[in-house]
Amino acid sequence: MKILVTGASGFIGSFIVEEALRQGFETWAAVRKSSSREYLQDSRIHFIELDFSSEERLMEQLREHEFDYVVHAAGVTKCLKSDDFFNVNYQGTVNLVQAILKLQMPLKRFIYLSSLSVYGAIREQRPYQEIEESDIPHPNTAYGQSKLKTERYLDSIGNDFNYIILRPTGVYGPREKDYFLMAKSIKEHVDFSVGFKRQDITFVYVADVVQAVFLALDRGMSGRKYFLSDGNVYQSSTFSDYIHDELGHPWWIRIKAPVWVLKVVTFFGEYIGRMTGKTSALNNDKYNILKQRNWRCNIEPACDELGYHPHFGLQQGVRETMAWYKENHWL
Repeated sequence: MKILVTGASGFIGSFIVEEALRQGFETWAAVRKSSSREYLQDSRIHFIELDFSSEERLMEQLREHEFDYVVHAAGVTKCLKSDDFFNVNYQGTVNLVQAILKLQMPLKRFIYLSSLSVYGAIREQRPYQEIEESDIPHPNTAYGQSKLKTERYLDSIGNDFNYIILRPTGVYGPREKDYFLMAKSIKEHVDFSVGFKRQDITFVYVADVVQAVFLALDRGMSGRKYFLSDGNVYQSSTFSDYIHDELGHPWWIRIKAPVWVLKVVTFFGEYIGRMTGKTSALNNDKYNILKQRNWRCNIEPACDELGYHPHFGLQQGVRETMAWYKENHWL
């Protein structure tokens, strides 16, 4: 079986490539010329350069290939301009799928990595209840809007295209760079959080996302969408507490600021990013994500239909992640 993994050099994509090799797939990693191949060192990996900005170019690049499966993990989570989310996450996916369809590639299944962010803050009026698939999405970030628009495009194609959409909550683990900033801050003796209202958070360890990807290759009905978390709900301080434990309990100052302080910080973070041309983890999208008080979601359909069973609770996942950061001299 031949599998194509887009976003292969990224955090989640690199782990998908590793699992594909472990399961014996002929594994093709889609990369850009500028992509780092630090985590793609296995000699069994086949590389292909794909230009998602052009349907015509993609057809040229894919013409000589027939893949059994495509896992589309390519995308951006932060951008200087809102339009860039749609150019990459939405239009890039449209171009890829159109190229596959026009080439009449006999694809068995297309897996799309979406996000819980497509739902936005829909539970703010009825807090601390699980987000259900039947709820109407109202994304409150450009990132979530771009993912939802892509989902709706896939829904519009028709029965000839076999696809499944996965919607993970916050994904963490080795190689991840955004949650790493929290660990770095705690090591430097500061734990910063915002908002005084209770915040229910969900997480999923990267290995469990990968588990769901490979279950979805053969299980589940085409067009289905599945939330992914570790099945538990945590308070906002729990993640910090576990990191603090794994770092050996360094002395720290815990700062909890009002939400309006975050708004000011992310406003200037986005402004500085545009001035310098460098994307910042502190931007307006991040403000809408961090201020949200409820990230509960129902993973029972994934468990029942895919056979998905999370193997990593947050404490174990943080332990594995911190160990990797230390071993690789990130911390």
